[in-house]
Amino acid sequence: MIALKATHPLPLLLQAAGLARSTFFNRQATLKIPDRHADLRAQIHKAFTDAKGRYGHRRIHAVLRRQGWRVARKTVLKLMRQENLVCKVRTRRKYSSYKGQVGKIAENLLKREFDTDAPNAKWVTDVTEFKIAEQKLYLSPVLDLFDRSIVSYSVSDSPNVAFTNKSLTEAIGTLAAGETPMMHSDQGFQYQHASWQKLLRNANMAQSMSRKGNCLDNSVMENFFGHLKEEMFHRQEFTDIDGFITELDDYIHWYNYDRISLTLQCLSPMEYRAQALAA
Repeated sequence: MIALKATHPLPLLLQAAGLARSTFFNRQATLKIPDRHADLRAQIHKAFTDAKGRYGHRRIHAVLRRQGWRVARKTVLKLMRQENLVCKVRTRRKYSSYKGQVGKIAENLLKREFDTDAPNAKWVTDVTEFKIAEQKLYLSPVLDLFDRSIVSYSVSDSPNVAFTNKSLTEAIGTLAAGETPMMHSDQGFQYQHASWQKLLRNANMAQSMSRKGNCLDNSVMENFFGHLKEEMFHRQEFTDIDGFITELDDYIHWYNYDRISLTLQCLSPMEYRAQALAA
């Protein structure tokens, strides 16, 4: 209407738009007021883009605080809504490795005590499935509950025993002398297998398993899978396995070294570990 006002009578424009004269002039005056949040909006956009759209308002707020901004979380949420910067909600996974009792079932030693005061004291693992160009691919990571970092991971087109044993073997290879973390998993057939349990015995590691059909007993691992799928997998279309694996490698590196965790004092896993060990 402001542009049309130069060539058309204002009363006719107001009548066509169903707008009161006072409302029009009030909005026109508002447009002339400089946006006091212009710099903040630009920084929010940059933080959102740098995180590839994976951060909601809480993590964007944490990024801004680390950069020295003094701004309320509600203000960040309001501006992100105005700019239509939306972080998608995570979806649940469907793959299950449970095939009944095919080997030895271990006790639930972890008992949902997910916190620990030292690295390499409690590890968790699981398997998740991806569908890429009509092919299935599986991921087996080992996660340290101290800082939620991914210690090792393996990828395979089959969720077999060798595939999960590979990630465990690589994780054990990172341990220093005397470190013997507990390893927790669900009751998947891979973890009931004699070869998996032999690897744990040889490393003097205790084995723990979730109770049957109780995913909350391994909720930290479930949480990682949720972030991975929403922040990386569901945000783009993969047409080949090699491209997916490249993005997966990049994501896990970003997750370990750069991704802000609200449960780790707004630090990444590696930042949290470095600060904790330096204290």
